[in-house]
Amino acid sequence: MADSNSLPVQTDKVWFGLFLPQVRMDFATVLTRTSAAEVAGFDSVWLIDHLATPANNQLDLLEGWTLAAALAARTERIRIGHLVTCDPFRHPAVLAKMVATVDNIANGRLDLGLGWGSMAEELRAFGVSEEPNKLRSSRMRETLEILSLMFSGEQFDYSGTHYQLHGARGVPKPKQNPVPIHIGGGGPQLTMPLVRDFAHWWNCPSYAVDRLDELTPLAGEAQISVQHPVGLAHDESDREKVIARAERRFGTWGGLISGTPSEVTDALRAEVTKGVRGFVLQFDDFGTPETVARFMNEVAPEVQAGVGA
Repeated sequence: MADSNSLPVQTDKVWFGLFLPQVRMDFATVLTRTSAAEVAGFDSVWLIDHLATPANNQLDLLEGWTLAAALAARTERIRIGHLVTCDPFRHPAVLAKMVATVDNIANGRLDLGLGWGSMAEELRAFGVSEEPNKLRSSRMRETLEILSLMFSGEQFDYSGTHYQLHGARGVPKPKQNPVPIHIGGGGPQLTMPLVRDFAHWWNCPSYAVDRLDELTPLAGEAQISVQHPVGLAHDESDREKVIARAERRFGTWGGLISGTPSEVTDALRAEVTKGVRGFVLQFDDFGTPETVARFMNEVAPEVQAGVGA
């Protein structure tokens, strides 16, 4: 378990994050789930960054970074991040100010998850420039360069293909130095070079888990975290019911892990042996307090046993 000052930039211990997409959740619900995860011992909570709910824009969706700031002010230990922040939505200087502000509110508990998405239909709907993937990847490279300059607190100029800054300075600086950067995605040509050059962590999304062995060598020195949808049964008595429910909710996502605590443990341990040191998990019941507590009591210690001791 990480304390409020720990920096998961380099670690041989295994950490656990709760993936909590805030779809159809009001703030009270998000705070309750986050607080329960904090009490249970989860190391981090991860929101989504979209302007509308993916695949159904009629569903309520609180804005992810404003929500992160509110959670930062109402929690004490748990780290807060997004999987992933969508780079096209914001100028990098604005994003840098947001990161520094939330990290100061959180007293150094922010994880910066970043990707060059989002979906083309979302970009079109909100008038965000819909660029080819190669151009978006190039733009995000400049974002990462500008973030580093902004986080230094020194005045700078920047002249890139996409962005030009003159006499810019980012103050206050983030509380952390460095802010852990998690880059999500599985593209070998457009995403993994960014991971190699800038990331502390590569977050392998659930849809790319079957390519983990192929992509890991492309991550450079970045450590590996993996996203998984999870159906966690109590025992054999409700195993089939939970597996069926998880399959209905997550069956098309890839990377689904379902079963008893021992079965979930075995699946996660298998990835630890491949070098995975972080897991971001979305539970089929949306992370109720009972489920997150049971996971941390029955599964997490077995996955962590003997790793980084």
